[in-house]
Amino acid sequence: MGKNTVITVKSLSQHQDLILDGSMLGGGLSGNIRIPGDKSISHRSLMLGALAQGETIVHGLLLGEDPRSTAACFRAMGAEITELNTEEVRIQGIGLGNLREPADILDAGNSGTTMRLMLGILASHPDRFFSVTGDSSLRTRPMSRVIQPLTKMGATIWGRESNKLAPLAIRGQHLKPMHYHSPIASAQVKSCILLAGLMTEGQTTVTEPALSRDHSERMLRAFGAQVDVDPETKSVTVTGHPTLTGQTVVVPGDISSAAFWLVAGAIVPGSDLTVENVGVNPTRTGVLEALAMMGADITLENQREVAGEPVADLRVRHGKLKACKIAGDIIPRLIDEIPVLAVAAAFAEGTTVIKDAEELRVKESDRITVMAKQLNAMGASVSELPNGMEVTGGRPLHGAEVDSFTDHRIAMSLAIAALMAKGTTTIHRAEAASISYPTFVETLEQVIGS
Repeated sequence: MGKNTVITVKSLSQHQDLILDGSMLGGGLSGNIRIPGDKSISHRSLMLGALAQGETIVHGLLLGEDPRSTAACFRAMGAEITELNTEEVRIQGIGLGNLREPADILDAGNSGTTMRLMLGILASHPDRFFSVTGDSSLRTRPMSRVIQPLTKMGATIWGRESNKLAPLAIRGQHLKPMHYHSPIASAQVKSCILLAGLMTEGQTTVTEPALSRDHSERMLRAFGAQVDVDPETKSVTVTGHPTLTGQTVVVPGDISSAAFWLVAGAIVPGSDLTVENVGVNPTRTGVLEALAMMGADITLENQREVAGEPVADLRVRHGKLKACKIAGDIIPRLIDEIPVLAVAAAFAEGTTVIKDAEELRVKESDRITVMAKQLNAMGASVSELPNGMEVTGGRPLHGAEVDSFTDHRIAMSLAIAALMAKGTTTIHRAEAASISYPTFVETLEQVIGS
């Protein structure tokens, strides 16, 4: 491919735009790339390492802003966590139930995972007071979905708008075990309740309409908790008061980050990319199934298991895509990848229908509205549905001024779309990408050969 540089921003920091000229691409994307560590596993390794007895060592931790927020919160409550890096992070845990009352407000930043999972932990630490806030985006995101079940367990939590929004205040209590029937399939809701259940007498069960990602269950078992899963009833049960023991955790590459390169390789002619060391946990591989339905040429190579998580190298080559329907039980397994799947749909023959994804409206942005408006500004044909979108592919895209709305997945999805847009695309507030993928621009430069 040609060596023309199509990127005019070399790194992402505060208030930076990303400017790309897709018309300057001289050929396909190529190379072997490594992606950041899985965000979900990174959060959970920091939290469980802090709650365990002894030392936990984490290799391959994601260095994004979200895990940094988690680490800062648990340092403030007494856990010793070394400086975050990808090679080795050491956590000296303080034991289940021994978190200290922090001297200041805990700040979850932009991380919904940090706040929601941490609420289950804080609410179950008796006779301690905690206050939690986040950035302007997180303070608009619904917390009632975890506060309501925690309250049924006996938690005392106060928040804005009738306990719906942060900032939140928590008075830790002796919680009661419960069987919660969740109205939504959400790993954050499930994990919050399971973590609260660690400090109860008896068994706490969560039943979902569809099984959500199971990183919490896998890691809880690895640290010594008793966790039972019933796939038939879509239920998970944790037994209270286990002894959690520090572990060595190897974090695989995040399939949510890999998804950007899988779509890029599928839509850019002449591409042949390999994304190495990607976690392919079955509760997370919905994006692979959706791209397979579209006819994408993706193969799993070097399949193996690392620290209890299945891992593979993913090779993607350009090919003709066709429209498909993405709905039902697959949605919880690809909810974070829908923005970039909408980009793939814009280059697929026919109309792709995405439904049952109303959860997208309460992410870092309203991802349904934002993706529809931004892709349409580039010449795509996207129609909003109450719980999803319809994308009619085949319309040529052109450069435009678009906005991430400070949503990391929107920023990176629009960058992939810009690769196939004629002319210059300016993505405002592109620094949001650093929340989950600090080296996104560098990897983009690598695959285009700049």
